[in-house]
Amino acid sequence: MKPKRKIKKIDCVKCSQQHACCDFGAWVDLEEAKKILSLGLKGGDFFHLEKDDDYPSGYRVGTSVEDERCSFLTPEGLCAIHKVDYNLKPRHCKEFPYENGKLAPLADVLCSAVKFKKKSRKK
Repeated sequence: MKPKRKIKKIDCVKCSQQHACCDFGAWVDLEEAKKILSLGLKGGDFFHLEKDDDYPSGYRVGTSVEDERCSFLTPEGLCAIHKVDYNLKPRHCKEFPYENGKLAPLADVLCSAVKFKKKSRKK
């Protein structure tokens, strides 16, 4: 049996491109989205309601249209939700670049810290 490789924790605060992971939006549980909308944030919205049994409500919505930036990303590159109420920031966003305790499938594309680690391991 192979020994389990421990994933080194990514420190997002040290990332030079902290908003890069928001460049394509995120999927959010419908009930989570309703709470976020109650904040009345200017500019942010949800798109593409889809049935998905992996989400607690059975539905998910996206924070962007197609592959556009997250609609809650401010011009300064900050999360508008995070600025108002961190507790309402989508779980997916709080956990990224991890998903269910493992690196997310798109982490090597969206997370500059993961890209850097993979490049330095190849050398």
